[in-house]
Amino acid sequence: MKNVFLIFAIVGIAAPYYFIFKFIEANNWEWSTALFFEQINANPGMRILNADLTVAATTFLVFIIYKRMTNALSTKRFLTYIASLFLVGFSFAFPMYLYHNYKN
Repeated sequence: MKNVFLIFAIVGIAAPYYFIFKFIEANNWEWSTALFFEQINANPGMRILNADLTVAATTFLVFIIYKRMTNALSTKRFLTYIASLFLVGFSFAFPMYLYHNYKN
């Protein structure tokens, strides 16, 4: 099962960056934060996904902060999960957490 979490973590890096690449490619190789947020909030279906992901990622963030405050999580692992959450996303941070904490 641990290998499955590692595969999900790899996909959790590849998929978001693939679509960021496609977004930039579609916009003449220029990044536009305003256009990005306009497009991700273009319809109610996307807003549902945004709300769901925001709640899930925020819950994970609060959870790892709590685990660090209770010394149940090392500073190194805490910083790893924070960096992976904010530099890649929840799709990478959560599988990495599961990978590191899976017990057979």
